Amino acid sequence: MAVQINPSILSADFSRLAEEAQAVEGADWLHVDVMDNHFVPNLTLGVPVVESLARAADTPLDCHLMIEDPDRWAPAYVEAGAGSVTFHIEAAHAPVRLAREIRAKGGRASMALKPATPIEPYEDLLSELDMVLIMTVEPGFGGQAFLDIMLPKIRRTRELIAKHGLEMWLQVDGGVSADTIERCAEAGADVFVAGSAVYGKDDPAAAVRALRARAQETIASAAWACNH
Repeated sequence: MAVQINPSILSADFSRLAEEAQAVEGADWLHVDVMDNHFVPNLTLGVPVVESLARAADTPLDCHLMIEDPDRWAPAYVEAGAGSVTFHIEAAHAPVRLAREIRAKGGRASMALKPATPIEPYEDLLSELDMVLIMTVEPGFGGQAFLDIMLPKIRRTRELIAKHGLEMWLQVDGGVSADTIERCAEAGADVFVAGSAVYGKDDPAAAVRALRARAQETIASAAWACNH
């Protein structure tokens, strides 16, 4: 299984976003947190900044929409240059239609779940998606401590993916660091969003390489990967 490391620009210097995007050489995606101060109690950036980042960054953009009414707004992020767009299932009105619209515009469609949202009710939606994002903190702010109680949900999600024989990614976001990434990988994640664990280091690119190495070593011997 291929490990993917997605640095989160929420932890970057917003006054130097173009430079910060280039500082994570070797990353698979650049994770862009879009917050609207309604779905979550914070406000970050929107379509115009994503358009600018798409022009400035060599790394493809992975947009995580923590917003109300993603059915209306998500497709615009594909048009702005995002290669992957994640909507929250708690906010989506017609998730299947939305996932299909994102894919039709050329993006990868992903569904995010807040910590208290179970995966099981959405099992039938998995075939419409390219990725599932399990939040390992409450969405809205960077720098939060990893919630170990999310590990069983990561395992259950990986089991559902395997049950249906799907080739989809399982992403974790929140408190991912050198201390927690191995637990996430063992549980079934293969895509890792890391904020301060990358941008809080003197050499962000080296931090990406170190996180990847830890996750790869764990997945190489993880039961779920060996059975894949």
